[in-house]
Amino acid sequence: MIVCNDDHNTFDHVARSLARYIPGVTLKRGLEIAGVIHASGRAIVYSGHQEIAEHYWEQLKGAGLTMAPLEQG
Repeated sequence: MIVCNDDHNTFDHVARSLARYIPGVTLKRGLEIAGVIHASGRAIVYSGHQEIAEHYWEQLKGAGLTMAPLEQG
């Protein structure tokens, strides 16, 4: 599951959203991932079962993050 860079979310909002919705992601790790998203334009934030990824994708999209389409697999 990939989060993309955009012009309307802050590092803090991205980090807090990742920490809130993705198990195992701390605020510190969320800030690191936000930095990767900013520098690279996107980052993989979760890799796992399709059904779980869809759930996290919906939560992050609902929080306003810019999500890449989920790959069907």
